[in-house]
Amino acid sequence: MREPTDILISGAGVAGLTAACALGSAGFRVICVDPSAPVVDAQAEGADLRTTALLQPSIPVLQAAGLWDRLAASAAPLQVMRIIDAGGVEPIARLVKDFDAADISTAPFGWNLPNWLLRREMVARLSELPNVSFRPGVGFSRMLARDAEVLVTLTDGAQVTARLLIGADGRQSPVREAVGIPVQTYRYGQKALAFAVAHDIPHEDVSTEVHRSGGPFTLVPLPDRDGSPASAVVWMETGPEVARLAALPGPEFEAEMTTRSSGILGPLRLLTRRSVWPIISQIADRMSAPRTVLMAEAAHVVPPIGAQGLNMSLADLSCLMGLVTRHSDDPGAAAVTDAYHRSRHWDVQARVIGIDLLNRASMAGSQSLRDLRARALDVLYTARPVRQTLMKAGLGLRQLGASAGAT
Repeated sequence: MREPTDILISGAGVAGLTAACALGSAGFRVICVDPSAPVVDAQAEGADLRTTALLQPSIPVLQAAGLWDRLAASAAPLQVMRIIDAGGVEPIARLVKDFDAADISTAPFGWNLPNWLLRREMVARLSELPNVSFRPGVGFSRMLARDAEVLVTLTDGAQVTARLLIGADGRQSPVREAVGIPVQTYRYGQKALAFAVAHDIPHEDVSTEVHRSGGPFTLVPLPDRDGSPASAVVWMETGPEVARLAALPGPEFEAEMTTRSSGILGPLRLLTRRSVWPIISQIADRMSAPRTVLMAEAAHVVPPIGAQGLNMSLADLSCLMGLVTRHSDDPGAAAVTDAYHRSRHWDVQARVIGIDLLNRASMAGSQSLRDLRARALDVLYTARPVRQTLMKAGLGLRQLGASAGAT
């Protein structure tokens, strides 16, 4: 027996769960499947200890999904994005530039939250939506696109007919593979360590990227932990160096990370285990196929620079929501899927290329290249109109406005 629904979502990461909440809140019948159940406890095995900075344009998406009221109390505001160049002979800050949200807005750039907590609140929200069926432990198996619907077979043998299939199932997306969309992948020989730290000097709502070589060392504000200021850290380095760092005893690791941070927040104390993540850039050749759209890491993957990853995914969702609500009688019509690709793919390409260039610059090992990077940062920051343009582009304000009006 085939089960009918309006929209089937493959993937229950943060992006897929947000899509299920948003589309369910808009009144669509939604089924969301994933082979694995989301880990919603920071202490549980497999918990994602990374954090996500939700930038300004993402907040209306979360509000419409019924999520932001659940998340706001746990979020740490990001008022200033600070870039430090520590690429001199010694690992000390030789150039510090602050990008202050007050230059372009009355609100912070964004708000930082742990990924495991995002999943917890999203799963709780889904339980409030009677028109959403969340099925962890069941995945996408195969599909057949027809003129009026897509027939999807799940890994438990069940069959679902949907007007629209959303592939939000990660960088190895089974949905993308099923519709035959190629991807371009760029590898850097990098990995990232993710963990949380406590420190004596307050972060004062400043998110900081410290550039030396190998990739940025990024400190992102968290709410205080046990009375001490706290931050989330993403430390990008070459694969062998990350393996060495991950194996260090706690005190030695704390000494090395304090040095790599240029000591800007004082001695850093490890609060959580260290998790390791591969770093790549990837982009799908298309973001749609008949009765199907790709979003989030099924469509694009970028290194964790400038808080772009999930915010690009929520820009995908914002665009898609605008289109399906105008075509609510058939959310998978070609008028939706084709317009979605046209509206999103150019911006995604530009961001993947831009972040790729920033990452390669952050990896610079030779002294001459590090000096050139510092001079470029100084020039870009000094011109106020250029600085404001860069901040607006980083937030995606213009792009989101364009997406909302796409037809």
